[in-house]
Amino acid sequence: MTTQNLTRRTLVASAAAFAFSFAGAVHADTLDDVKASGELKIGTEGVYAPYTYHDDKGNLTGYDVEVARGIAAKLGVKPVFVETQWDGMIAGLDAKRFDIVVNQVTPTPERRAKYLFSVPYTYNKGALIVKKTNNEVKSFDFVKGRRAAQTLTSNWGKLADSLGAEIVGAADFPSSVQLVATGRADLTINSELSTLDFLRIQPNAPVKIVALWKDPIEIAIPLRKSDAALQAAVNKALDELQADGTLSKLALQFLGTDASKK
Repeated sequence: MTTQNLTRRTLVASAAAFAFSFAGAVHADTLDDVKASGELKIGTEGVYAPYTYHDDKGNLTGYDVEVARGIAAKLGVKPVFVETQWDGMIAGLDAKRFDIVVNQVTPTPERRAKYLFSVPYTYNKGALIVKKTNNEVKSFDFVKGRRAAQTLTSNWGKLADSLGAEIVGAADFPSSVQLVATGRADLTINSELSTLDFLRIQPNAPVKIVALWKDPIEIAIPLRKSDAALQAAVNKALDELQADGTLSKLALQFLGTDASKK
């Protein structure tokens, strides 16, 4: 074999090896990068108590934040939080600003079509909330025909509508409760966890929970479709956090109830 042919073959082999290596890098699961960098980048709001917020000292904390820290610890890496407004949260995952999102995300069919999801780490039931003096509405059977204060596009608003309620538009959860408290609405269906947190902060609020919806909404962690290995690692971490009681402890600490179990 001539020196020229040998050189040409060496160059071709080197080019092929480079192409294979580059392709592998492009398609490598994010778990490899997480392990190599020693950091897990986590998208979260930081303004959504009791899940992700800043305490009196300015430290980021909350149920979701501490769950994320637990996952990072199980992976043996440092958690790096990237605070992002909710409207840009999923887009940030697409843009690879962070590796996972831990921010009370519901795995809807539309989201599942585009993203992978972890196993659930929270189960959030719908609470039927009425004024304390209201003794007529006792269960979800009494919703039909009554005025329900709801955000129109929320899961809870859709549930109230399906039960035959007359929907009274509200901007957010506090607005819904205010409409019930002032008698401008008969009831609201909203997150049990948000309601418990609200009543913890305002124990004298003139509202009460009279029933919980039978089917809880599952909350999970979205990942990019290409990150199956990272998904498996996150699932393993969550399973371990569930088994050792960490999730239950955090749920009781921040949410007032063990919402880590169905």
